[in-house]
Amino acid sequence: MRPWREHVETALPAGTLSAYMGAMSTLNGRPFRKMNGLGNDFVIFDGRAHPITVTSDEARAIADRTTGIGCDQLIVLEPSPAGADVFMRIYNADGSQVAACGNATRCVARIVIQASGKPQVAIETKAGLLTASAGGGDIVTVDMGVPRLAWNDIPLSEMFHDTRTIELQVGPIDAPLIHSPSAVNMGNPHVIFFVDDLNIVDLAKVGPMLEHHPLFPERANISLAHVVAHDQVELVVWERGAGLTKACGTAACAVVVAGVRRRLLDRVCDVHLPGGTLSIEWRADDSHVLMSGPSALEFEGEISARHLQGAAA
Repeated sequence: MRPWREHVETALPAGTLSAYMGAMSTLNGRPFRKMNGLGNDFVIFDGRAHPITVTSDEARAIADRTTGIGCDQLIVLEPSPAGADVFMRIYNADGSQVAACGNATRCVARIVIQASGKPQVAIETKAGLLTASAGGGDIVTVDMGVPRLAWNDIPLSEMFHDTRTIELQVGPIDAPLIHSPSAVNMGNPHVIFFVDDLNIVDLAKVGPMLEHHPLFPERANISLAHVVAHDQVELVVWERGAGLTKACGTAACAVVVAGVRRRLLDRVCDVHLPGGTLSIEWRADDSHVLMSGPSALEFEGEISARHLQGAAA
């Protein structure tokens, strides 16, 4: 506890200071949307007309599923410096900022498409410009750009001439449970282990260890992938800064790229995640990855002081 807080809290009833600090937050009273893509869920603020500043503590408090709204990521929409329709700022549940989130991009695209009436919109992220277009019903297709495959672009802390397989394993040296994953950057770093059984390890236990492995200077998203057919793959994901999630759009893109490079998957493939299915295409002519899937609006509301009390803890 900070010294000034310890001094003040001795003179206040329990919880009073936290409630006061929550009430004083610039987010207090701000409207938000709660949306999800295949269960990967987001709290989304629109800061284009009235700028919004979110601290790491506030992002963690809002993402908390017990005391906050509860989400995998918090999203802030801002004016785009590059002249796109919107800039998307992304906070993980642990308060860290990340450059890309495929499922959130579809949700944001749905907001902008519905508001503008345009069939295609441009979304700026820290990873670059993405284009998204409306499909039938609630389907949105996002051009996720070109995957980065060089070891220093992922990035890795050691040189690997071929990132189709890198040296990493879990389990005994002479009989590892999982080993030799692929590495792909889809705006964020991904490591994919191809396995015969998705339950061969407990990803909730090994995910944090691998996420923070010294080989990954920016941490990494960790996936287990089971190839069902050349156009079908099952995937479970430990997301960097968020933990196990029901779906991860960039991981779905990464597994198809990795699978094609290892001659395990076709360039057009359905990726089956715990929350549902994404359709992925890695185009041969320009190397762009297209991701198609649904988005859903769960509810709308306003942030209250109680959602932010955890930020003052």
